[in-house]
Parts: sequence; structure tokens; C-alpha cells
Amino acid sequence: MASSHTSVRRGLTGRRALFTLIAVGGLTLAPLPALAAPETPTTSQEAAELIAARGHDLEVVTEKMHEATDVLTGMKAASDAAAAELVAAEAAVVEARDHVRQVARSAFTGEQLSSLQAMLTSSSADEMLDRMGTLDSIAGHNNEVLGTAQQASVAADEAKVAAEKAAADAEAQVAEVAAQQADLNAQIAEYQAEYDRLSAEERERARILAEQQHAAEAAAAAAAAAEREAAAAAAAERNSQPASRAERSAPAAAPSASSSAAPAPAPAPAPVVASSGAAATAVNTAMAQRGKPYVWGATGPNSYDCSGLVKYSYASAGVNLPRSSSQQAQAGRAVSRGELQPGDLIAFYSPVSHIGIYIGGGQMVHAPTSGDVVKVASIDAMGPITAMRRVAG
Repeated sequence: MASSHTSVRRGLTGRRALFTLIAVGGLTLAPLPALAAPETPTTSQEAAELIAARGHDLEVVTEKMHEATDVLTGMKAASDAAAAELVAAEAAVVEARDHVRQVARSAFTGEQLSSLQAMLTSSSADEMLDRMGTLDSIAGHNNEVLGTAQQASVAADEAKVAAEKAAADAEAQVAEVAAQQADLNAQIAEYQAEYDRLSAEERERARILAEQQHAAEAAAAAAAAAEREAAAAAAAERNSQPASRAERSAPAAAPSASSSAAPAPAPAPAPVVASSGAAATAVNTAMAQRGKPYVWGATGPNSYDCSGLVKYSYASAGVNLPRSSSQQAQAGRAVSRGELQPGDLIAFYSPVSHIGIYIGGGQMVHAPTSGDVVKVASIDAMGPITAMRRVAG
């Protein structure tokens, strides 16, 4: 029965690892950020600013959703594994009890030596001690097998309870994040409606004001013309002589070409792109997504959020990155700004809630925010950088 004893010990070790997994998984459930109370914009500019602010809040919460979903998946797997371990541990207890009963039955029916038989049939004191020692060893082994199996069963039951609680906590976290997402989406929709309404009101007010100004200018021009006509008539009465032929109107000044020409559009940035390896593949893949819309939670190929673009791009190079920006910002190894190479990840905000892929020349390709598209931008466009990581090359 040595194999049974070994398997029970192996199972106990596995359950210790399972406890560790559950504990680590639970620690990743970070608190959610507090959301600002809804506001009432009074101008379209204020509404636009609120839309942008809530859009950033939603990006933060969406990245939390990615993280919480990953944790929930891990906790469900741990719960399933714990349930399977409990079944195996309970089977080991039954097996150990059968083993102990079999040994006891054999001793009772005479198939094995009892302590008295060992004393009566031994030819010498040394032989008797050897036989007695063997019996004690067998009994000790049986007790150890049964005790270990029972201990493993208790540990497995505790692991199952802990795993189920961790999975329930993770599921509650996902539900809480989903509620925040729904709240933010509702606020953004409300602010967008306010922006449209305020913009329409402001445009109407601007139109009315322009009409009033035009009417006032027309009235002033008519009055000035009447005054000029009256003055001309009075002058004609005073002087009946015709005007000199030399009198003529001065030519109107031609409009300046520079004042009417529209400014030339700024040239498109010329990023430095990596030329080989997984980092190059990721950069080239991300650059090929330019112009595709930002959509919260999207991972391609038609739309992306920030971490979705990073994950998709590196997956094309055979590198499997975590889903959320905060987890991606911990992948690979840290590099300094001076060490940046095309393909390195640039993370922003604290805690991290936005990420892009460096392409060289102080630029990155990223999916900025709702209403925007995947594009190239300066690595300083999003604010202070909080992490720079090399995940390939």
C-alpha cells in the first residue's frame, strides 16, 4: 500500500498549491475607483468635457472588468479543481480504511502473526524482537496511512469551501464592475443628449444674434446712405458747376491671398518601425489597425479598446499577454525611457488604465478613447507615463 500512501501525500501537496492559487487570486481583486456624482452642464463645452471625463472613467472601469473576468475564470477553475480533489481525498480515506480492516482481519484469522504468536514461535529473543518490531511497524504504517488520508480529506474540504468563496467574491466583483459600466454608459448618453440640445440652442441663439446684427448693420448702412444723399443734394445746390474730370474713384484693394488661403494640413507622422522579431510583428499589426474605431471591451479585428489592441497585436506574433492594461503593464521587464525600442509597451495613469505600443521616434500606436480611432500619437499625449515594459525581443 506504499503507492496509496504516496498518492495521498501528493494530493495533500497539490491542495497546498491550490490554497496558494486561491489566496493569490483573491488578492488581485483590487477596489474599484469611486465615480463622480452626475452633473448638469450649462453649456455644450461643459457637456463635452463631461463626456470626455466619463469616457476616461469608463475606460478605467472597463480595464477593471477585464481583470475581474480573468480572476473569475481562474477562481472557477480552482473551485472545480478543489471539488475534484475532495472526491479523490474521500476515495483515499475509503481505501485507507479498507486497508486497515484487511490487515486487522488477517491478524484475527491467523493469516499474520499476532504479538503472542511472535513470542511463542520465536526461537530466540532476537527473533522475537524482530517479529514484534515488524508488527509495530505495520500497525504504525496503517495508522499513518489512515491519518494522512483523513487529513487530506479535511484539507480538500477546506480548499473546496475556500475556492467556492473566492469564485463567489470574483463573481460579485464582476457584477459590481458591470453595474459601474452601465451607470457610466447611462451618464455618457445623458451628457451626449445634453451636448446635442445645448449645441442646438447655442446655434439657434447664434443665428438669431447674427440676424439681429445683420439687421442693425443694414439699418445703419441705410441711414448713412440717406445722410450722404442729403449732403450731396445740398452741395449740388451750392455749387452748380460739374465735377472735375480728374475726380475718380480709387480702385478697391485686392484681398490678400495669404489671408484667405486655408492653412496646409500638418504632415502625417513618420514612425520608426521595428524590422524583425515578435516586436516587429506586433508593431506592424498594430499599425495596420489605424483608422479602426475604439470600442470599450473590443479585441478586434474590426474595433479595439487600448489593451485589446495590444493583446491582438502581440497575439499575431505568438505572444500571449493578459487582457487588462494593468496586467499588461506588469508583463515582461521594465525599461527606461532612454532604452525604449519599437514594440515596448507604454502605460499611463495610476492605477494603470491606458496602454499603447511604442513605435520609435517618441511615438506610439494606440486606441485612445471612445469616439476616436486607432492612431499614432506622441508618447506624452496621454499624460505622465507610469510603466514601460519590454515583452519581446
